[in-house]
Formats: sequence, structure tokens, C-alpha cells
Amino acid sequence: MITMVVLIGNSDNKLTQSEWAHYVEAMRLVIERACYIVHFFGGSSTYAPWQNVCWTIEINIANVDILKFDITNIRRSYKQDSVAVMTGVTEFI
Repeated sequence: MITMVVLIGNSDNKLTQSEWAHYVEAMRLVIERACYIVHFFGGSSTYAPWQNVCWTIEINIANVDILKFDITNIRRSYKQDSVAVMTGVTEFI
């Protein structure tokens, strides 16, 4: 298992509030289907000028490329330019 962080945003303001909600839900579904456990989910304050959401998950390394493929397809379907993804081994110190 490795740790993966997925960050999405609407800083380009292309998505309406309703579209943003559907985008987050679409991402949630593929992330939760692919991962072992969600350690964190959170986003910007509701009054912030820009919207963003972050998931920190634990995932089997064999599922990483599948999840990246699904994330890319969703990102494209919502006309978003990018999604930030970080993967690695969590170190407890």
C-alpha cells in the first residue's frame, strides 16, 4: 500500500456550483472504489473565492494507474485543465 493525495479545484471558475458538486461526487466515487481507505477529505471554506478539495488515501500500488486514468477522464469531461496527484510511501517519524 502507498499513500496518494488527490487535489482538485475550480480556481478557473469554469464550473457552476451545481457542476462543481457533480465533479466532486464523480471524483469521490472513483477514488473510493479504487482505494483501500480514505484518511482525509476536505476542502476550502465555503466562503472562499475559489473551490478546492483534497483526498488523502491509502491505495494498492496496482490500482494507481487505473485511478489516474479514471481521474483524467473525469477531469476532461468537466473541462478542467489539471488535477494534482502525489504518491509515495508514508513515513512515520
